[in-house]
Amino acid sequence: MALNMACNANCPWTAVHAVGSFVVFTGDSPMPNLSALLASDAYLIALTRTADGQTPQNFIGTGPFQFTSFVNGQLTLTANESCWQGRPFVDEVVITGNRPVRDQWLDLSAGRADIAEVPPQEIRQAQQQHLTTVVSPPVELLALDVSDSGPLANAVLREAIAQAIDRGALSNVIFQKRGEITASLLPQSLTGYAFLFPTDRDLNKANELRGGLTPPPLRIETNGDPIMQLVAQRIALNLHEAGFNVQVTLASYTRSAELALRELPLEGGDSAAALEILLRSTGENVPVARRDPMALYRAEHDFLDLKTLVPLLDLPRAWAIGSRVRDLRLRADGTPDLAEASLESTQ
Repeated sequence: MALNMACNANCPWTAVHAVGSFVVFTGDSPMPNLSALLASDAYLIALTRTADGQTPQNFIGTGPFQFTSFVNGQLTLTANESCWQGRPFVDEVVITGNRPVRDQWLDLSAGRADIAEVPPQEIRQAQQQHLTTVVSPPVELLALDVSDSGPLANAVLREAIAQAIDRGALSNVIFQKRGEITASLLPQSLTGYAFLFPTDRDLNKANELRGGLTPPPLRIETNGDPIMQLVAQRIALNLHEAGFNVQVTLASYTRSAELALRELPLEGGDSAAALEILLRSTGENVPVARRDPMALYRAEHDFLDLKTLVPLLDLPRAWAIGSRVRDLRLRADGTPDLAEASLESTQ
């Protein structure tokens, strides 16, 4: 039931059902990446009914921490004594949401916090302030989603947009050289072939492809994050230089803009699984069955040739940690593995 609720469309399988103590998946094609897909956040399993048929009042899981409360923007989790991995070292975790990064750093310096967020563009600043930082490899792809209908139904115009974007300015100016420039879906460290996708801007080719056409005004959607708005504004400026009129708008629940900034997951160390997870996050139901580099390159090339998604930067995640934190590691998605971390006693 939980998997059917989590995936009611664009599923890797055609059906899933319980047979005794087994869960059986059936599909129209091989699913070699099924285990990796099930381990991703898209298929988190929630307990919807207890053993006696009641609806649980709080979230229940088998992980190292369990939900305790959520009051005034603070989420409190407590150690799960019966966790299948064993009890975590930390008794309680309190997470405060929507707190400005600078305030988080002040809390860290004053001993009021043990872990603080460090956005990619702030990593250098955090290190200059002598904060102890933990930085992940690239775990997120920043990309421009381009509609293939309406004013941009012409693939040549979509190609012109891709050629007009200055990835170097995004990396150097906005992300302070902490974003790896890319025109590939997966990072070079994972596949070894990302360099085959050219990343250089070619404004002359963009104008040549546009061929004197004057598309109607376009919109680029982004969320309310100030950095994402800066990225959108920079892209709008790039496209203006190529003869496009682009306005930046805030994202809505029902996308109506022709362009949209997307932050897509780069999950796991297996390139085939990572590619399938990323493609599915764009709404593409594309099984990636073959695992050899040539097949993966061809799958990427064929998808990117549609010019409906323009990769821009591979971004890491980073965290600043307090002096009493010990053995903090990052998961494959760049989030802190709090189950294995411990706190040095201050007594």
